[in-house]
Amino acid sequence: METVELAAVGKMIREGSEERWILRSVETAIETGELVLLLGPSGSGKTSLLTIIAGLVQPSEGEVRIFGRRLSGLHDRELQSMRAHRIGFIFQNFLLIDSFTGYQNAEMSLRFAGLGSADAERTARRTFAHLGIEALGPRKACKMSHGERQRVAVARALGTLPELILADEPTGSLDTGQGAQVIETIHAYVRERGATAIVASHDGRLAALSDRTLELKDGHLCKETGGRT
Repeated sequence: METVELAAVGKMIREGSEERWILRSVETAIETGELVLLLGPSGSGKTSLLTIIAGLVQPSEGEVRIFGRRLSGLHDRELQSMRAHRIGFIFQNFLLIDSFTGYQNAEMSLRFAGLGSADAERTARRTFAHLGIEALGPRKACKMSHGERQRVAVARALGTLPELILADEPTGSLDTGQGAQVIETIHAYVRERGATAIVASHDGRLAALSDRTLELKDGHLCKETGGRT
């Protein structure tokens, strides 16, 4: 079963009087239970593709299906609900509130998904415990290292038990060991929950930690290779 289906997806932007295609004819299907690495250099279209998959930006051409539904056929409220309950986002720059603790940062996302304050607190604590990062829960984000902040960001993304994880350069500011740890955490979640993950990165070393690699170059899907199973 496919979680994500892309059919001839393209995105064109205007720069002054000129038009430029940042994605063109991207076509692939990502199955439930896969961790897929979206590999490519800066400017290759990785972030643009993730935002299109999330329904945050509409493609200029082609069709996107998530969980079997055409995104173009969904109302804004349906898209917002899908993002809040079924999709988890992980970003390179963490997007944590520095004055909040690890728990509080995770609770914010859970509250947005509709949980009450008590349920959000319990869920955040359970998620941190499951990931083995309870020590980061009461610590303020401004007191954490880059690796610790990213692990909290992962916990925040996984708190709602999403079916699809979209990670945009989640290891870009981490060293090799920290980066591998983050990917292994995502991989373990995918295996445990039968979820799907798409990780955008320019680091080809992560291919060994993924099930499949899709390589973007100048907005085109130019290569597809297998990884570990």
